Amino acid sequence: MGESISSVFDITASALTAERARLSVIAQNIANSQVTKMPDGQPYRRQKVVFESVLKSAKGAVGLPKGAVRAHVATDNSPFQRVKQPGHPDADKDGWVTLPNVNVIDEMVDLLDASRTYEANLSALRTYRQMLQQTLEMAR
Repeated sequence: MGESISSVFDITASALTAERARLSVIAQNIANSQVTKMPDGQPYRRQKVVFESVLKSAKGAVGLPKGAVRAHVATDNSPFQRVKQPGHPDADKDGWVTLPNVNVIDEMVDLLDASRTYEANLSALRTYRQMLQQTLEMAR
């Protein structure tokens, strides 16, 4: 039973960590949504968080219990946006500027979703903790 209790906490903690990473990446995307030149000379390229469940043995390769969530950041290779802005410092000879592949409205929707998912996981963790406390009190 002790291991299953800690597994619930570990699984929920992994989900909270993954959503926190997602929130951070979304904030980075919004902050860089107008950056037309990164150090490599290209516009900022949107990042996204990819989630995967740990489905291996009881202890996965990363030390997480089965059912935990693991997240990693990947680059979104969708095409850049092009807008006509002749006075822009990064405009080409025809006045076209290549902008990042970030849609701020989509990022805001993702931000709301990530925030609500984080809150739901936190609520589940609190509820589980309260159930454990009530069980311990009844056992006394």
